[in-house]
This record gives sequence, C-alpha cells and structure tokens, in this order.
Amino acid sequence: MELAVYNIQGKDTGKKVQINDQLFGIEPNDHAIYLDVKQFMANNRQGTSQTKEKNEVIASTKKIKKQKGTGTARAGSVKSPTRKGGGRTFGPKPRDYSFKLNKKVKNIARLSALVHKLKSDNFIVIEDFDFEQPKTKNIVDLKKNFNIDNKKSLLILPNQNNNIYLSSRNLKDFDVLNVSAINTYEILKAQKLLVFESTLEFMEQSFNKVN
Repeated sequence: MELAVYNIQGKDTGKKVQINDQLFGIEPNDHAIYLDVKQFMANNRQGTSQTKEKNEVIASTKKIKKQKGTGTARAGSVKSPTRKGGGRTFGPKPRDYSFKLNKKVKNIARLSALVHKLKSDNFIVIEDFDFEQPKTKNIVDLKKNFNIDNKKSLLILPNQNNNIYLSSRNLKDFDVLNVSAINTYEILKAQKLLVFESTLEFMEQSFNKVN
C-alpha cells in the first residue's frame, strides 16, 4: 500500500511511502478495540469515592424515642440510613478499577484503530520537520494548511521533540505523542492523524515485535 507524503504547507510532495500490507491491510478487530479502550478508561479512574456506613457516622447513640406508645414506627438511632444525616447502605468504597490486558490484544487494537483511520482517509503522512522555537502559531498555521482548524487532531512523532510539543500545548484540539506512547483511545479520539514519514518505520517495528 502506498501513501502520499505531504509537506508542512499541506502540499503533496509527489513522494510515495510504502507501508506493510500484512500489517495495515488487516481487517480491524472492533472487539479488541473495545477491550483496549475499556482498560484505558478503567485504569484512569481514581476509584476514591467513599460514603459512611451506619457504624462510621459520628452521632449520639441515645434512643430517639420510646419503643411503644407513640403511634409511629419505632426508631432507635439517628445514624440509621433511613434518616437524614445517617449512614448509607452499601455505599461506594475506594477500589481499584484497573485490569490487565494481553499485550497482543492491545497491539491488535492499536493497529485496528490505525487501519480505521487509513480506510476513512483520515491518515496523513507528513515530511519530518522541526520548529526553530516553540510557538503556538506554528501549529495554528499547520492546521490551516491541512484544513483541520476545527477538527481534533493527533500528530505522531518518532521521538521526543520539545519545540513541537510546546507549540501545541495551548491548543485543546491538537495533541502530540511519541510513537511509543500512542494508544487506541487517543487514536480513535482524533478526527485526523498526522504522522511523520519516519514514524511509519517505528510503527512497523513496534507491531512486528509483538506479532
């Protein structure tokens, strides 16, 4: 499979880059995507919610009223869950929501998410570039060049680049990630994927290691 390579001005350079059909030509596995996104979101849950049960509420232990003769239901404690300010029955307690997922499943999920972007023409290969200094305007101009001003976008780099990362930090709809840090959730969340030409080689190496 061949993909066109664009420059930072959003123009086709005329170059083509060959990608591995055995990897990027697979049928996307939506169930693997579901499991990986589920794990990502579960692992990011704080799990710190907590309420007090009856025995944890600090209040008087004196019986509210006499047992009989009032004409109403008996009541023995202000800590009862049926009373305002009382404890909660079976309320939430701190817990860990994270769970493990097989590396091969995660790998298939990431690859499937990338294939979805390829099939929907939302996968753009860009010539490697760098900025002389961090400026938000650099990324704003880049988005205009590719007509993705109002679209959530993700730029995938082969390695850390502080100038590009710092230039994008003030923009809510533009993220920058190293190829080693990409995950299924971030890929799917982005409407457009911008990928450095040199990143493709690192992607193929990463997927081949697990497969």
